[in-house]
Order: sequence, then C-alpha cells, then structure tokens
Amino acid sequence: MKTAALMHAMKAEGGFEQVLVHTGQHYDRAMSDVFFEELDLPEPDAYLSIGSGSHAQMTAKAMSAFEPVLLQYAPDVVIVVGDVNSTLACTIVATKLGVKVAHVEAGLRSFDRTMPEEINRILTDSIADYLFTPSRDGNTHLEHEGIDPKRVFFVGNVMIDTLIRLLPKTNPERACAAVGVKPNYFALATLHRPSNVDDPETLTEIMKAMAVVARTRPVVFPVHPRTRARINDLGLAALSGDVKLVEPAGYLDFLALESVASIVMTDSGGVQEETAYLGVPCLTLRPNTERPVTIESGMNRLVASKASDIVDAVSALAAKGKAKHTIPELWDGHASDRIARILLEQ
Repeated sequence: MKTAALMHAMKAEGGFEQVLVHTGQHYDRAMSDVFFEELDLPEPDAYLSIGSGSHAQMTAKAMSAFEPVLLQYAPDVVIVVGDVNSTLACTIVATKLGVKVAHVEAGLRSFDRTMPEEINRILTDSIADYLFTPSRDGNTHLEHEGIDPKRVFFVGNVMIDTLIRLLPKTNPERACAAVGVKPNYFALATLHRPSNVDDPETLTEIMKAMAVVARTRPVVFPVHPRTRARINDLGLAALSGDVKLVEPAGYLDFLALESVASIVMTDSGGVQEETAYLGVPCLTLRPNTERPVTIESGMNRLVASKASDIVDAVSALAAKGKAKHTIPELWDGHASDRIARILLEQ
C-alpha cells in the first residue's frame, strides 16, 4: 500500500526512472499477488524470493539477494518503507555500497525493544539519508536520537494516500455479504504479531475474548497464514465459537469491511492508521504503539491481550457510541506527492 502510493506519485511527478524490487518476505498469494493487482502495481523488476525463516535468516537472505540487484541497476536512491526485516536489510546493503537511502515512515517508536520492528526502525533511521515522517512525533524522536534535522521531512502518511485513492472503488455491501454480516454491525479482527501469535497463553486469551464478543455481534477474523498455523497447532479453532475464521482478504475487500465495521480489534500498525482516518473505533491488542497519533485522534485504544480486558473494552465502546475523532495532520492523500517533490529537489 505504501509502495503503490509512492510509485504512482513519482510517475505523475515525472523525472524518475523506477525499479521495483519484491523481496519475497510476503510470499503467500493472499498477502502479495492480490495486492499488486488491486493497487495497480507493475510486475517487479527483481524478485528476491527470501521466503520465511528466523529474523536473522530473513535479514541475511535479503541482504545477499539484494546486493547484486543494487549493483546491476546502480540507482541514485533506494526507497525503503515501513519496519520489516527487508527494510533494514536493504538499507544496510545500500548504505555500505554508497547508495543513498530514503526511509518512508521514519521516526515511529514504540520504545519497546522486544519488538523486532522497533529494532528495524531504529537502525534504519540511524543510517538513512532521507527520513520521511508520517506524524510530527517522528521528527521529535529523531531529533532526540541525534539525527540531523536537515535529513528529516514531515510529509504525512502514504498509507492514507492509497486509502483515499481506492476507498471509492470498494463495495462494502458485497464484502459484507461474502462473509455473512451486515454493514455497521460486526467486529473485524486481525492478528499477526509474534507477541500475540507465538505465545500459546496469549493467543488462547485472545481467541476466548473473540468468542465472547461473537455472542453479542458477529466477529469476522481474516486469518493471516502464520496465525492460522498457530491456531491449528494449538487446537484453538474449536475455542473460537461463532467467530468467522475466513481467508485473508485482498486490500479492497478488507478496506470495505474495515470502513463499515462497528469495531476493529488488531495488532497491526497499518490498521490503526486506517481506522483513525475512517473514524472506526479500534482496539489495539498491544501494551504500546508506535503510532500514538491514532490514540490522539480519538479512535484507538490500547488493550492488554487478556480475555477479560478485551471483552470489557468492547463493552465500553458499545456503551459509548459514536465518538468524535480528528484526522491527523497531513493525512490528506498527498504524502507521496510531497516525497516525490523533495527527492527531485535533492
């Protein structure tokens, strides 16, 4: 979603020759191919096929596979997005070869170094040449870390660029019918972070909570392949009760569901951002977030991954009704345009 916004903006701006590299970190069709189709992304110029593995294995494989691609194309700048292992791996390779790096979504911090993503964020930002932040707190964090302010640009959120562009193309009624729910009367859930998925006790607590919530309203749970494997390994499918465990949705179908959900339960950073823009109440099943601006918007709330806490939070939101919310600054659909113009000026 981030790369699509950037590529469309650079094409519209002109003056760029673009090379798209797919690392293969997301290799399941439901998590990759369908997004290329719906986001109108071109076929990758290079595919690294790193697949799955431990964090060390994935980072090492991405570095080894990316180096010859970088040498082949010899770009002026490498643009990396987000905070996955590929983000850090490609940043290290480019920097050591003397190629400038632009980090999109820079400056986000959870201040929780048990999160692999936090390590990726900190290290990427420390050596990137251009740091594009989605919210002003990112600039503050980078300043505190001693990053030269001349390298930092507050541009807004590229995720929201894609949301704004494609929201009119969604069909909420059709998406709801496909999973057997009615618009504005169901909960939507996503789950993929190791802290929630890999710990049997925590995953059990979350599944119990969803089952309880499903007694009062339908719960639609598009299950990430990795999460489904854990659920099956632990025999938790039987514990899910009336929760609708469905296949992962494409971007358009998920956005359609998200836009008409009465509540969203997630551990995804991107979903926190999307719900903050859409004005949909969100419960983030984590002790912290690197996106506090979503809490300030009035739409997001942190909840411990315990059954009683989750159920109580859902009940509180239901009793509260429609809440006021504000859209964060510069989440206006033009973050990618700003990035393209800045890069051309460098």
